[in-house]
Amino acid sequence: MLEINKIHLGDSYKLIKEIPDKSIDLIVTDPPYLIESTQGGKTNGLGKSITNMNEQLANSTLTKSINIEILDDFMRVMKKPNIYVWCNHKQIPMYIDYFVTQNECNFDIIIWNKTNATPLFYNKYMTDKEYCLYFRKGGYCNPPNYEHAKTVYHLPINVNDKKKFKHPTIKPLNIIRNLIENSSHENDLILDCFVGSGTTCVAAKESNRQFIGIEIDKEFHKIAVDRINGITASGQTSIFTEFG
Repeated sequence: MLEINKIHLGDSYKLIKEIPDKSIDLIVTDPPYLIESTQGGKTNGLGKSITNMNEQLANSTLTKSINIEILDDFMRVMKKPNIYVWCNHKQIPMYIDYFVTQNECNFDIIIWNKTNATPLFYNKYMTDKEYCLYFRKGGYCNPPNYEHAKTVYHLPINVNDKKKFKHPTIKPLNIIRNLIENSSHENDLILDCFVGSGTTCVAAKESNRQFIGIEIDKEFHKIAVDRINGITASGQTSIFTEFG
């Protein structure tokens, strides 16, 4: 069993094998998206910033999608199917096929509508939303209030988080915290196999849950571990409520 309340450095496809069957209460994870090209269209004067972002994505593992073999391990380690997985629109059919068609899970779609999305829309719709698919089969889901029960979050891009924790696809902490509180109890064990800058683990800690995190990138692993300890990527003391 991987150590609990720790972010492990390594390959999630290998380390998840060390997690026992039916030991995880909830998975909240943000695997790599399938992005076939990082070349943008017209940028309305934002060319340099878009180019920098695209280069950061292309030089990492954040555009190579997920190896679907790990989905079998997700199903194996969960006590009951109970998982939130972030994705882009190209991956939705794959996840629906696996969890709904093959494993008969119920599902919901959570949307983060970015109210200040970059105005890229030449020969395409604007990229102003991200999807989080929730699959469960007997898994716990009981939002405590109206705000937690929403399926669409109208929030700006979390620029401050990106500056503090250096991850190009970091998700808003308050969304992740809501998902964890909606679908688990205190002291439950939360798993994130693609930790990035550590948002899921921070949200679990804030919500009095236990966690196991895995991250393959050494730089992001250090940032995530520091973040759990209240330190930003620049070495400054931080606080957990850093959404901006």
